[in-house]
Amino acid sequence: MKAEETVAGYRKTTWIVHGAGRTRKWDFAHHVVPPMTSSSTYRLQSAERGARGFRDYGKPVGDQGGPVYIYDRLDDPTRELLEGELARLENGEACLTFASGMAAVSAALGAVLKAGDEVLAHDLLYGCTHSLFERWYPRQGIRVRRADFRDPRAVAEAITPATRLLYCETPVNPTLDLVDLQALAKARDAANKARAAERRLILVVDSTFATPFCQRPIERGADVVVHSLTKNLGGFGTDVGGAVVCPESLYGDLKWYRKDFGGVLSPKSAWAVLVYGLPTLPVRLKRQQYSALRVARWLEKSPLVKEVRYPGLESFPQRSLARRQMTDFDGDFAPGNMIYFRLDSRRIDPVAFVDDVAANAYSITLAVSLGHTKTLIEMPSAMTHSAYAGAGAMRGVDGVRLSIGLESPSDIIRDIEASLARAKRLRRK
Repeated sequence: MKAEETVAGYRKTTWIVHGAGRTRKWDFAHHVVPPMTSSSTYRLQSAERGARGFRDYGKPVGDQGGPVYIYDRLDDPTRELLEGELARLENGEACLTFASGMAAVSAALGAVLKAGDEVLAHDLLYGCTHSLFERWYPRQGIRVRRADFRDPRAVAEAITPATRLLYCETPVNPTLDLVDLQALAKARDAANKARAAERRLILVVDSTFATPFCQRPIERGADVVVHSLTKNLGGFGTDVGGAVVCPESLYGDLKWYRKDFGGVLSPKSAWAVLVYGLPTLPVRLKRQQYSALRVARWLEKSPLVKEVRYPGLESFPQRSLARRQMTDFDGDFAPGNMIYFRLDSRRIDPVAFVDDVAANAYSITLAVSLGHTKTLIEMPSAMTHSAYAGAGAMRGVDGVRLSIGLESPSDIIRDIEASLARAKRLRRK
């Protein structure tokens, strides 16, 4: 839903705790914590009211004179409160939430694309997004081509009249490469000069790694932002969800897409993100960033580690772009909590290292996902990015992904150091 009214003069760090001062969707002024709805269907005072709800479905609430709640899959008060906060945090016009991050990605693209259209995407993406493009889109008559989005000129040259949508992640999962969103937006704008309004090129950015706390792509020129609510926005690893922040011009189609395909976020999951995830996001990420920098610097000094990629490191190849593009609500540098590193396979077996972490580390858990209160480790090439297997597109994805949690950084380092030592001894044998 469109971003709600806020109280003038207060920063987003405060707003993320308290939410909107008022909302047109539900009077919860007497609740310190917003209540959770648990009704799959809603009482209608008249047939005319029910008819109006269906007739005006997909229109902004302001055009309806207030929301008409009919059925959970169509609209829900708790979910809409969360959507209003997410739109506000991203400086977007509207937001819709979905049952998973991939449901959000599928909707953001599916509500725009039709047979014959073309997607131009970065050459490295989350494995399930890659699978969506390679396994399913050909069946729908949608072509997906790849380009290196780190090079805006290469993107501009790859755009064709059939290209309807540009799609990328930044930071990229798992290598943490960055995409210059302002430069990409300029390439989109140049292409749109010769296009009709209904065929304008749309830039969609997956900003899951960064969250709105570290990066707000719409401010840099993106049209649409997608998130997995399961990750840092949820923060506690208890609820799966996704979100699409978009202009009002796309809101109606996205809402109809969600209704008809059915990938709607549960109100209970929306409530958890609204009440626990968002209010704690700044404090969690600030702590995680502090720990991530300490861990990354330690890894960088280890003779067993060949490469460490973390936007907060002075050695990060795109350091200047990171400092310009990744800033928090107060304008401070916010490099996030994700680390990607590669081991020297001549001296240590990466699989043996990860297996040892799984068996012996207390502060690190071998598990997919990220943005958890607990530090998580995984091997993308064998797990989250296994869809790339045999595709010859696994550029630099032979390393280890580390999502830093809230533990003491000293303990995380201690567990990594111990597992490196044991895995090194196994290599010698």
